Amino acid sequence: MATFKELVGSGIAFPPQIDSRGELALTAEYNEIQQSIYVILGTAPGERVMRPEFGCYIHDYIFAPSNLVTAAAVQTVVRQALERWEPRIILKTVNVLPSNGKLGVLLIEIDYEVKSTSDERSLVFPFYLLP
Repeated sequence: MATFKELVGSGIAFPPQIDSRGELALTAEYNEIQQSIYVILGTAPGERVMRPEFGCYIHDYIFAPSNLVTAAAVQTVVRQALERWEPRIILKTVNVLPSNGKLGVLLIEIDYEVKSTSDERSLVFPFYLLP
């Protein structure tokens, strides 16, 4: 039977950094899919020269009002981006709510399952409407 590491794989750590050996740091196992989600959400379409469609249209909502209309729109584009660009997961829920404590921040709660292991996970991605 394959191990979790063999099923999920490994990749370059995000953000890129140097490890203790002076080499490019890698990530594997648990963090690799989470970091992939952060890369997808943190990349605006058109930023990658060889993959101009890659990313999430969440960046179209910078300077939008922090309200439920913006939250619903962000929820839609996040769901579309993750379903398109992260094939290793089954997306369960995406909830977007204005932050109670900070003006201009939407909290994106993502619940997903890793297909290869049926491991259920969640993360919260803060999206700042005011850069």
